[in-house]
Amino acid sequence: MAYTAAIITVSDKGARGERTDTAGPALARMLRDEKYEVVYTAIVPDEPEDIRRQLVKCADEQKVHLILTTGGTGFSPRDITPEVTRSVIEREAPGLAELMRAESMKITPRGCLSRSAAGIRGRSLIINLPGSEKGAGENLSAVLKPLSHGLKMLLSEGSADCAGTVEREAVPSMDEWLREAKQDKDAPLCGMYLFHTGVVRVTAKAEVRENKSSPAVKKLLLSVDREKLRAAEERARGLTGIHYVRIWVNEGELSVGDTIMLALVGGDIRDNVVAGLTAFVKDVKTGCVKEKEIY
Repeated sequence: MAYTAAIITVSDKGARGERTDTAGPALARMLRDEKYEVVYTAIVPDEPEDIRRQLVKCADEQKVHLILTTGGTGFSPRDITPEVTRSVIEREAPGLAELMRAESMKITPRGCLSRSAAGIRGRSLIINLPGSEKGAGENLSAVLKPLSHGLKMLLSEGSADCAGTVEREAVPSMDEWLREAKQDKDAPLCGMYLFHTGVVRVTAKAEVRENKSSPAVKKLLLSVDREKLRAAEERARGLTGIHYVRIWVNEGELSVGDTIMLALVGGDIRDNVVAGLTAFVKDVKTGCVKEKEIY
């Protein structure tokens, strides 16, 4: 199921047009990469009624599944987003805010200063994120993985079977990705797009790369560092001639034949796109994912 999302930027300067909002668009890109449909965005000042009005509108009128706010979570007297959020939610979801703070503190001790809140109103999940692009992205990355299961439970009739079989995420459609790439603002700069699709094979790495005898692979355990993955995407966008980058990684226990990852790179000419895709995939494999073969 494709979940809908809304992003509300809370910023006095942003609402007055004195500062360009970079956190909101960055969050939108992250959500779209995870197959969310971003159906609404807004910028409001740090005023209780403005924030409340937007939250209620998205939850009650537009029935948005996931509502993200960015900004107003610190110690400034004008930082009131968590208080307004708590006034509109019906049930708290404290584990999300706890996880975001825990992950932030791995990056900086100041992560403990975040006052972000999270909770449920009707069939909508509301999550507060920091106002900076970097902080908002790091916090969202921390909770992206469990969010789909949480939303599935929220939108289900009755209780979801948390101990049952986990429904694997569907492999993205290449055709859909290409259509979306051609609608990107930088599409006029792209003369070529290339895909990379990695698949779990039965032959072990050691046998292929080092010519060592090895039993057949039965499973592949794969984990990904989402923050490092975002950084790899940014590095790829900075490569010569590259104007579009997108990636999906299939985390978890994979069987032979399962797709490991899907990457798409768009750029100006063939040489740059081939080099860019090669460098990007290598960066992801060597620095962002961990694989363990099961024989």
